[in-house]
Amino acid sequence: MSVFQSGARAAHHELTVEADLFKDSMRHLAGAVSVITVGRGKDRTGFTATSVSSLAIDPPSVIVSLNRDSSSWPVLQRHGSFCVNVLAHDQRHVADSFSGKGGRKGVERYQDAQWQELATGTLALANALTVLDCELDDAIERHSHGILIGRVRAITLRRNAEPLLYWHGAYRHITAPVEK
Repeated sequence: MSVFQSGARAAHHELTVEADLFKDSMRHLAGAVSVITVGRGKDRTGFTATSVSSLAIDPPSVIVSLNRDSSSWPVLQRHGSFCVNVLAHDQRHVADSFSGKGGRKGVERYQDAQWQELATGTLALANALTVLDCELDDAIERHSHGILIGRVRAITLRRNAEPLLYWHGAYRHITAPVEK
């Protein structure tokens, strides 16, 4: 049976999954660590995310998941743009800052790193593994989160760097294989 029938959701029996079991299951997914920056000037903040994915090549677009209780949600709605900064292995301190470690909020999260303003007005992390400057194309509200669809307007890349990953509740990084 298809999940969708004539554009409407099919009726399903109410199934429940324990929240802790679901969280543990999701910890088995290794994810690239990104910092999503939003806002301009003093009205800026951001968050650490592992829920970033490509959506399409034409037009170039990405999907980011954001909790609607986050302080970034209203800032994103006001400014309509965001920047995906995919972190390199040597940028864990930036991930910690944007996850709120040490109590940092808003513009305080931008301390201890170098930033540059992009075409959309958001800030990009200098030397990030890759940076995707995005205009908000759509925000789909589902459950506790917003699914952000961002149209990529500019890209920068850092060559010869390793990614910062998150797996089983901890930061990890991979190293390139040693050539024989």
